[in-house]
Amino acid sequence: MPRLREVPLNEAPPNALKFYQALFGDRDPVAEPGTATGTPGNWWTVFALVPYVFEHATDHFGMFGMFADKSISNLDGIVRELAIMRAGYAQGSQFVFSQHCKAARRVGISEEQIDAIPNWQVSDAFSARDRAVLAWVDVLILQGGRASDNLFEALHEHLTDEDILELTYHTLCYNLHAVCCKALRLEYDDVDERVHEIPIPKDGGIADWAGKDTNR
Repeated sequence: MPRLREVPLNEAPPNALKFYQALFGDRDPVAEPGTATGTPGNWWTVFALVPYVFEHATDHFGMFGMFADKSISNLDGIVRELAIMRAGYAQGSQFVFSQHCKAARRVGISEEQIDAIPNWQVSDAFSARDRAVLAWVDVLILQGGRASDNLFEALHEHLTDEDILELTYHTLCYNLHAVCCKALRLEYDDVDERVHEIPIPKDGGIADWAGKDTNR
């Protein structure tokens, strides 16, 4: 369950009410969680704790998706969703990746391309433009923005300055959401840490890497 308190319907700030209604109808999403896409919906109920944070985040969503003002963003939807899927995968957020696989289908990204996101580098499913976009995302998420001139020039062959700014902004905003979801255990990122020591058998000894028994 989320690490922070969720905001029930009767405590929701005014700027959250239209989202609660659209996603949950007349239900209290804390008492009766669940959205039409199968998510618990607790991203919304936790972010509603701080109305200005909720507004900032949902203003970003308003650039595209179910609450979009279509006149705002000019970035190609395929470019955007390739970037967000890869950001979610590279950051290890099941929630961001899973939700944007669905958004990717809506904008025309193929099943082959969705399946290839984890290992896009060795896939033939992507165009030169798409590969430049995915490489740019990896630089942003995995290398902290250390983008070479060669990569930028390859991206710039396909995207305008305005496109690149939008691509960078959306990618890093969803990096923020991916990290928040993991840290606060929201939605599909409510998972236990999988990397931990596995105890040795009760009757076993402790051996070093060469196999020498050090339990003496």
